[in-house]
Amino acid sequence: MRRGLTLILLALPALGTAQQSSAPSPVAEPPRADTSKPPLARISLDEAIRLALQHNHALLAARTTILQNQAQEITANLRPNPVLSWDSQFFPLFNPSQFSADYLENQAQFDVGIGYLFERGKKRQHRLQAAKDQTAVTRATVTDNERQLTFNVSQQFIAVLLAQSTLDLARQDYDSFRKTVDISESRFKAGDMSEGDLLKIKLQLLQFQADVSTAKLAKVQALTSLRQFLGFESVADDFDVDGDLDYQPVHAGLDDLKALALRSRPDLMAAHLSVTAAHSQATLAEANGKRDLNATFDYTHTAGINSGAFFFNIDLPIFDRNQGEKARTRYAITQSEELQNETAQQVLTDIVDAYEAVTSNDQIIKLYRGGFVDQAKQSRDITEYAYKRGAASLLDFLDAERTYRANQLAYRQALASYMTALEQLRQAAGTRSLP
Repeated sequence: MRRGLTLILLALPALGTAQQSSAPSPVAEPPRADTSKPPLARISLDEAIRLALQHNHALLAARTTILQNQAQEITANLRPNPVLSWDSQFFPLFNPSQFSADYLENQAQFDVGIGYLFERGKKRQHRLQAAKDQTAVTRATVTDNERQLTFNVSQQFIAVLLAQSTLDLARQDYDSFRKTVDISESRFKAGDMSEGDLLKIKLQLLQFQADVSTAKLAKVQALTSLRQFLGFESVADDFDVDGDLDYQPVHAGLDDLKALALRSRPDLMAAHLSVTAAHSQATLAEANGKRDLNATFDYTHTAGINSGAFFFNIDLPIFDRNQGEKARTRYAITQSEELQNETAQQVLTDIVDAYEAVTSNDQIIKLYRGGFVDQAKQSRDITEYAYKRGAASLLDFLDAERTYRANQLAYRQALASYMTALEQLRQAAGTRSLP
């Protein structure tokens, strides 16, 4: 009973101090230990997204498809080339003795002609329109690739923030527990602690050292993965991120987000444009079903007489009227319309899933910020205060330390999960500006 009363009396000052603050402890970044080194190149999330959009090689490769389609527009708008033809007839190859200027003038025949293909049905205009519509689809698809890349960069950026926050916590715990080890050694020398308890304390310190090393490795790996999205040549080898795990509540309603996504999603825009492109292909197929006219003018010199002739020819559309391509393009229109409907449903599904993920993580964050974070810290501080004065057992202190660390790690992971869910909601809405 006397030991219990002593523990309570020792704990009251620490408890009173801890209860003065009701707000949760912020996830802060401690100053760097080595201030002699030059500051690292630190980038924010917006800067990381900008670098990725400028230097990511996969995205740069995708953008070349727009240029390729624009080159196809040039090809589609080209007119047919004129055809030049000529021939010489009635040469005395087997009687060379007859070969003379008089023979060429009066006996031989020379023909020179120029021909041109007249396209009917406005084929060139329809080809150009179909190529432009396909370029629009490609451009929207590349924009959707940018949306996906933005989410990947944001997700990996948050992973770096979580790794940095975990590393900060591991360092703080190690420094704090190092002081506890020093106090325990003093108590052991004074005969107030057994050697077995001192060894337990030192073994626990080894675990904190391992946690620091593991957190450092996780930070390096997260930065490397982020650098791959940004482009290795776009940032320095020793770059770092600038930011903290933060909580930003979402005030937009689900219906507003759905309407925003239906207006902003580039993949849905690409699906709409694909329907337009399918109609253009169908119109082109109809035009290709019309036969073109070949016209040729020939100049002829025969037996001393100069003459001219006109030739015209056109296919008779008896068998081949481009029936197969016309049917295929009609089915392609139906396919594009169904894919458009499927994409619209996928957009709504993405919004609902992302919104529910944000809502669920928001509830978890509110639980932590409502008192669980402070309560775990208060419990750890009280037990540490009592242990350093001999009023609490080693097992009680180690248990309180583990509980505090687990609570802090869970809180940081909850913040990272919420931020990731928020980025997923932005990706689902097709814009980073949410209402």
